[in-house]
Amino acid sequence: MNSAEECAKFIKEAHFIVALTGAGISTNAGIPDFRGPQGIYTTHKYDPDRVFDFHYFLRDPKPFYDFARDFLLLYRKASPTFTHRFLAKLEKEGKVKGIITQNIDALHTLAGSKNVIELHGSFYKSHCIKCGKEYSLEEMEKKIMEEDVPHCEQCGGIIKPDIVFFGEQVMHFEEAEELVYQSDLFFIIGSALAVYPAAMLPEFASQKIVVVSKGKVNIDPVSTTLMVNEDIDNFFKEVSKYYYGGEK
Repeated sequence: MNSAEECAKFIKEAHFIVALTGAGISTNAGIPDFRGPQGIYTTHKYDPDRVFDFHYFLRDPKPFYDFARDFLLLYRKASPTFTHRFLAKLEKEGKVKGIITQNIDALHTLAGSKNVIELHGSFYKSHCIKCGKEYSLEEMEKKIMEEDVPHCEQCGGIIKPDIVFFGEQVMHFEEAEELVYQSDLFFIIGSALAVYPAAMLPEFASQKIVVVSKGKVNIDPVSTTLMVNEDIDNFFKEVSKYYYGGEK
Protein backbone atom coordinates (compact mmCIF):
# COMPACT_ATOMS: atom_id res chain seq x y z
CA MET A 1 0.00 0.00 0.00
CA ASN A 2 1.48 3.39 -1.02
CA SER A 3 1.26 6.59 1.04
CA ALA A 4 -1.74 8.04 -0.84
CA GLU A 5 -3.70 4.79 -0.55
CA GLU A 6 -2.84 4.53 3.16
CA CYS A 7 -3.93 8.14 3.72
CA ALA A 8 -7.25 7.51 1.93
CA LYS A 9 -7.78 4.49 4.21
CA PHE A 10 -7.17 6.67 7.29
CA ILE A 11 -9.77 9.18 6.05
CA LYS A 12 -12.35 6.44 5.48
CA GLU A 13 -11.82 5.09 8.99
CA ALA A 14 -11.80 8.50 10.72
CA HIS A 15 -14.77 10.21 12.36
CA PHE A 16 -13.17 13.45 13.56
CA ILE A 17 -10.55 14.87 11.19
CA VAL A 18 -8.75 18.11 12.00
CA ALA A 19 -6.13 19.81 9.83
CA LEU A 20 -3.43 22.32 10.69
CA THR A 21 -2.27 24.16 7.58
CA GLY A 22 0.67 26.43 6.92
CA ALA A 23 2.14 28.41 4.05
CA GLY A 24 2.93 25.32 1.98
CA ILE A 25 -0.74 24.70 1.18
CA SER A 26 -0.98 28.10 -0.54
CA THR A 27 2.26 28.21 -2.56
CA ASN A 28 0.56 26.47 -5.51
CA ALA A 29 -2.02 29.28 -5.37
CA GLY A 30 0.79 31.77 -6.06
CA ILE A 31 1.31 33.05 -2.52
CA PRO A 32 4.96 32.57 -1.50
CA ASP A 33 5.88 31.07 1.86
CA PHE A 34 7.23 34.00 3.92
CA ARG A 35 10.16 31.74 4.88
CA GLY A 36 10.53 30.14 1.43
CA PRO A 37 12.87 31.05 -1.46
CA GLN A 38 10.67 33.98 -2.59
CA GLY A 39 9.45 34.93 0.86
CA ILE A 40 9.78 38.12 2.84
CA TYR A 41 12.29 36.54 5.24
CA THR A 42 14.56 35.34 2.41
CA THR A 43 14.52 38.06 -0.25
CA HIS A 44 15.01 40.92 2.25
CA LYS A 45 12.71 43.09 0.15
CA TYR A 46 10.96 43.99 3.39
CA ASP A 47 12.18 44.01 6.97
CA PRO A 48 9.83 41.63 8.86
CA ASP A 49 10.82 43.22 12.16
CA ARG A 50 9.21 46.43 10.92
CA VAL A 51 6.44 45.00 8.77
CA PHE A 52 4.92 42.67 11.37
CA ASP A 53 5.85 44.25 14.69
CA PHE A 54 2.75 45.67 16.39
CA HIS A 55 4.58 48.38 18.34
CA TYR A 56 6.46 49.49 15.23
CA PHE A 57 3.15 49.56 13.32
CA LEU A 58 1.74 51.97 15.90
CA ARG A 59 4.74 54.29 15.36
CA ASP A 60 5.00 53.91 11.58
CA PRO A 61 2.49 51.74 9.69
CA LYS A 62 3.93 52.57 6.24
CA PRO A 63 6.34 49.55 6.00
CA PHE A 64 3.42 47.20 6.63
CA TYR A 65 1.26 48.86 3.98
CA ASP A 66 4.11 48.79 1.44
CA PHE A 67 4.15 45.01 1.98
CA ALA A 68 0.33 44.80 2.00
CA ARG A 69 0.09 46.33 -1.50
CA ASP A 70 2.30 43.59 -2.93
CA PHE A 71 0.50 40.89 -0.94
CA LEU A 72 -2.91 42.01 -2.21
CA LEU A 73 -1.69 41.99 -5.82
CA LEU A 74 -0.76 38.33 -5.31
CA TYR A 75 -3.99 37.65 -3.42
CA ARG A 76 -6.14 39.04 -6.26
CA LYS A 77 -4.65 36.43 -8.61
CA ALA A 78 -4.82 33.57 -6.09
CA SER A 79 -7.58 31.00 -5.84
CA PRO A 80 -7.95 27.97 -3.57
CA THR A 81 -5.81 24.98 -4.48
CA PHE A 82 -6.98 21.41 -4.98
CA THR A 83 -6.11 20.66 -1.35
CA HIS A 84 -8.11 23.63 -0.04
CA ARG A 85 -11.14 22.37 -1.99
CA PHE A 86 -10.57 18.74 -0.99
CA LEU A 87 -10.61 19.66 2.70
CA ALA A 88 -13.77 21.74 2.17
CA LYS A 89 -15.45 18.79 0.46
CA LEU A 90 -14.50 16.45 3.33
CA GLU A 91 -15.96 18.99 5.78
CA LYS A 92 -19.22 19.10 3.80
CA GLU A 93 -19.35 15.29 4.01
CA GLY A 94 -18.91 15.44 7.80
CA LYS A 95 -15.40 14.02 7.90
CA VAL A 96 -13.39 17.18 8.62
CA LYS A 97 -14.58 18.88 11.80
CA GLY A 98 -12.24 21.87 11.72
CA ILE A 99 -9.30 23.52 10.04
CA ILE A 100 -6.67 25.44 11.96
CA THR A 101 -4.53 27.64 9.76
CA GLN A 102 -1.45 29.77 10.25
CA ASN A 103 -2.14 31.54 6.95
CA ILE A 104 -3.64 35.02 6.51
CA ASP A 105 -4.91 34.46 2.95
CA ALA A 106 -8.47 33.25 3.79
CA LEU A 107 -8.26 30.64 0.99
CA HIS A 108 -9.91 27.98 3.17
CA THR A 109 -12.96 30.20 3.53
CA LEU A 110 -12.97 30.95 -0.20
CA ALA A 111 -12.81 27.19 -0.86
CA GLY A 112 -16.00 26.71 1.16
CA SER A 113 -14.72 25.54 4.54
CA LYS A 114 -16.94 26.75 7.38
CA ASN A 115 -15.17 25.87 10.64
CA VAL A 116 -11.84 27.62 10.13
CA ILE A 117 -9.67 28.87 12.99
CA GLU A 118 -7.28 31.52 11.68
CA LEU A 119 -4.59 31.61 14.38
CA HIS A 120 -2.92 34.62 12.78
CA GLY A 121 -6.09 36.29 11.51
CA SER A 122 -6.54 37.40 7.90
CA PHE A 123 -7.05 40.34 5.59
CA TYR A 124 -10.76 39.50 5.37
CA LYS A 125 -11.68 42.23 7.86
CA SER A 126 -9.94 45.34 9.22
CA HIS A 127 -10.68 47.73 12.08
CA CYS A 128 -9.76 51.27 13.00
CA ILE A 129 -7.47 51.03 16.03
CA LYS A 130 -8.94 54.29 17.40
CA CYS A 131 -12.73 53.98 17.09
CA GLY A 132 -13.14 50.32 16.10
CA LYS A 133 -15.00 50.92 12.81
CA GLU A 134 -14.96 47.75 10.69
CA TYR A 135 -13.81 47.67 7.06
CA SER A 136 -14.42 44.84 4.60
CA LEU A 137 -11.69 43.37 2.40
CA GLU A 138 -13.10 45.23 -0.61
CA GLU A 139 -13.06 48.56 1.23
CA MET A 140 -9.52 47.97 2.47
CA GLU A 141 -8.22 46.90 -0.93
CA LYS A 142 -9.35 50.23 -2.33
CA LYS A 143 -7.82 52.17 0.56
CA ILE A 144 -4.52 50.27 0.49
CA MET A 145 -4.12 50.92 -3.23
CA GLU A 146 -5.11 54.60 -3.00
CA GLU A 147 -3.58 55.72 0.33
CA ASP A 148 -0.01 55.37 1.63
CA VAL A 149 -1.50 54.54 5.03
CA PRO A 150 -5.27 53.89 5.20
CA HIS A 151 -7.06 56.13 7.68
CA CYS A 152 -10.55 55.82 9.09
CA GLU A 153 -13.23 57.96 7.42
CA GLN A 154 -15.06 58.21 10.74
CA CYS A 155 -12.30 59.41 13.12
CA GLY A 156 -9.07 59.66 11.13
CA GLY A 157 -7.42 56.80 13.05
CA ILE A 158 -5.11 54.23 11.46
CA ILE A 159 -6.83 51.10 10.12
CA LYS A 160 -5.25 47.72 10.86
CA PRO A 161 -6.17 44.43 9.17
CA ASP A 162 -7.26 41.71 11.59
CA ILE A 163 -3.96 39.85 11.35
CA VAL A 164 -1.80 38.95 14.33
CA PHE A 165 1.44 40.93 14.54
CA PHE A 166 4.51 40.13 16.63
CA GLY A 167 3.61 41.33 20.11
CA GLU A 168 -0.03 40.21 19.83
CA GLN A 169 -1.54 36.92 20.97
CA VAL A 170 -2.74 34.38 18.42
CA MET A 171 -6.49 33.96 18.07
CA HIS A 172 -8.68 31.12 19.37
CA PHE A 173 -5.78 28.91 20.48
CA GLU A 174 -7.74 27.13 23.23
CA GLU A 175 -10.44 26.26 20.70
CA ALA A 176 -7.72 24.89 18.38
CA GLU A 177 -6.27 22.78 21.23
CA GLU A 178 -9.69 21.29 21.94
CA LEU A 179 -10.25 20.39 18.28
CA VAL A 180 -6.90 18.63 18.03
CA TYR A 181 -7.55 16.80 21.30
CA GLN A 182 -10.85 15.43 19.92
CA SER A 183 -9.37 14.37 16.57
CA ASP A 184 -8.85 10.75 15.56
CA LEU A 185 -6.92 11.89 12.48
CA PHE A 186 -4.81 15.04 12.61
CA PHE A 187 -3.31 16.41 9.39
CA ILE A 188 -0.33 18.78 9.38
CA ILE A 189 -0.26 20.22 5.86
CA GLY A 190 2.34 22.65 4.55
CA SER A 191 3.61 23.73 7.96
CA ALA A 192 7.20 23.40 9.14
CA LEU A 193 5.95 23.79 12.73
CA ALA A 194 8.53 26.55 13.15
CA VAL A 195 6.25 29.12 14.81
CA TYR A 196 4.81 28.90 18.31
CA PRO A 197 2.29 28.32 19.69
CA ALA A 198 0.99 26.48 16.57
CA ALA A 199 4.03 24.19 16.76
CA MET A 200 2.67 22.86 20.07
CA LEU A 201 -0.60 21.57 18.61
CA PRO A 202 0.62 18.06 17.64
CA GLU A 203 1.20 17.45 21.37
CA PHE A 204 -2.58 17.44 21.83
CA ALA A 205 -3.20 14.77 19.16
CA SER A 206 -3.62 11.35 20.78
CA GLN A 207 -4.38 9.26 17.68
CA LYS A 208 -3.19 9.30 14.04
CA ILE A 209 -0.96 12.16 12.82
CA VAL A 210 -0.29 12.58 9.08
CA VAL A 211 2.29 15.14 7.93
CA VAL A 212 2.24 16.30 4.30
CA SER A 213 4.80 18.96 3.48
CA LYS A 214 7.71 19.76 1.19
CA GLY A 215 10.86 20.16 3.26
CA LYS A 216 11.73 19.72 6.91
CA VAL A 217 9.02 19.64 9.59
CA ASN A 218 9.93 20.10 13.25
CA ILE A 219 8.16 17.04 14.61
CA ASP A 220 9.33 13.80 16.16
CA PRO A 221 8.95 11.09 13.47
CA VAL A 222 8.06 8.58 16.22
CA SER A 223 4.87 10.54 16.97
CA THR A 224 3.70 10.56 13.32
CA THR A 225 1.68 7.79 11.69
CA LEU A 226 2.54 8.86 8.15
CA MET A 227 5.13 11.35 6.88
CA VAL A 228 4.88 12.53 3.26
CA ASN A 229 7.45 14.80 1.61
CA GLU A 230 5.79 15.53 -1.75
CA ASP A 231 4.00 18.30 -3.61
CA ILE A 232 0.86 18.78 -1.53
CA ASP A 233 -1.68 19.04 -4.35
CA ASN A 234 -0.23 16.11 -6.30
CA PHE A 235 -0.38 13.95 -3.19
CA PHE A 236 -3.96 14.83 -2.30
CA LYS A 237 -5.10 14.31 -5.89
CA GLU A 238 -3.87 10.73 -5.52
CA VAL A 239 -5.51 10.45 -2.09
CA SER A 240 -8.78 11.68 -3.60
CA LYS A 241 -8.66 9.03 -6.33
CA TYR A 242 -8.25 6.25 -3.79
CA TYR A 243 -10.83 7.76 -1.44
CA TYR A 244 -13.53 8.34 -4.04
CA GLY A 245 -12.66 5.37 -6.22
CA GLY A 246 -11.88 7.40 -9.32
CA GLU A 247 -14.49 10.11 -8.76
CA LYS A 248 -13.37 13.75 -8.58
